[in-house]
Amino acid sequence: KRHPLTLIKFFLKACRTYMADAYFLFTSEAVCEGHPGWFCFWGVRLCSLADKVCDQVSDAVLDACVKDDESAKVACECCVKTGMIMIFGEITTSATINYEAVVRETLKEIGYDDPIKGLDYKSVNVIVAIEEQSPEIARSVDAARLEDIGAGDQGVVFGYATDEADASLMPLSHLLASNLALRLTEVRKARILDWAQPDGKAQVTCEYRMDKCVISPQRVRTVVISAQHTDTASDEQIREGLMEQVIHVVIPEKFTDSDTVYHVNPSGRFIIGGPHADAGVTGRKIIADTYGGWGSHGGGAFSGKDATKMDRSGAYAARWVAKSLVQAHLCHRVSIQLAFAIGVPYPVSIYVNSYGTALILSGKSDAELVEVVRSNFDLRPGCIVRDLKLRRPLMLVTAKHGHFGHDVEPCTWEKPKQLVT
Repeated sequence: KRHPLTLIKFFLKACRTYMADAYFLFTSEAVCEGHPGWFCFWGVRLCSLADKVCDQVSDAVLDACVKDDESAKVACECCVKTGMIMIFGEITTSATINYEAVVRETLKEIGYDDPIKGLDYKSVNVIVAIEEQSPEIARSVDAARLEDIGAGDQGVVFGYATDEADASLMPLSHLLASNLALRLTEVRKARILDWAQPDGKAQVTCEYRMDKCVISPQRVRTVVISAQHTDTASDEQIREGLMEQVIHVVIPEKFTDSDTVYHVNPSGRFIIGGPHADAGVTGRKIIADTYGGWGSHGGGAFSGKDATKMDRSGAYAARWVAKSLVQAHLCHRVSIQLAFAIGVPYPVSIYVNSYGTALILSGKSDAELVEVVRSNFDLRPGCIVRDLKLRRPLMLVTAKHGHFGHDVEPCTWEKPKQLVT
């Protein structure tokens, strides 16, 4: 057995090691509207065949239902491959929806207007396989008052916020990757880069410093960007356009230096993209949709699900809570976990992890932050729907470039709540 003094010395040494300055790299990824893409975590790229096309189609169907029936119950999936697209799932609504027209209009907006791109909204084969929601689920969820409705399913969701970057309270690596993908879409639709096609993706590796539990981004180490292009564009034209019109516009100069590495279309030619290159399915880009690998994820996708599904509305509420805590200067960064049971109108647990930053910034423990959450937020499923105004046709915008960090009117969960502490 070890002498107690030896254990104390070991503990103190471990604490000094943990509290000392440390540097590490973290990588996040984002994809464009037309991408069946890749999943990146801790700098490792793994094939995931995610598809933002399918996310947008699923949410376009959801918005069409909610527009005419705010109580619609929707669980709409989508899959896509060359020349065909299928929507399937369970929808109960009083609205009359032309599903095929919704699908074609969404594809047109994304930019799939020619068979050479893998899809043409005018001629694509649209398959619809929609049934009504199970009456057993309906009985467990529905209630006379909105505040009393039960969760649409069991599940665990997470929210995250950090003060490391800007007012969005998003992690810098993910913020930059998302903004690169957004800018790539902008230069394509505005014809600034007339050779750009719908598929594309971006990846950013940042170097961070940790000092007494507080992390701060130091520099951008690596930028990876890939853009689908026409066969007439030269490699030099592509590199110059992406560097000048996308990368230098998005990445702040203060985070780059002579050692920053840029991989621009590193695979070479990228003419074949979209569904022609990879099949796609709704909900397989969950890390790019949230915090780029920071914090945690409960595993449930968002798109195509109405607000009674806690995978979505619960995750929005968790982000709202996290952002409110950081905005109130109670911690530098925080992860929130909420857990729900089907048919039950209260969360079964609330967990807060401030990574030790609450004690440093506000002197509060994580247990005290839990009490702040309980006293300031009503996290019943129906109250989340009410307070965040989720019974509106607003979800399509979230499916394009991530669900968090966007300061736009529909994203009510991005507006921090004034807390009483």
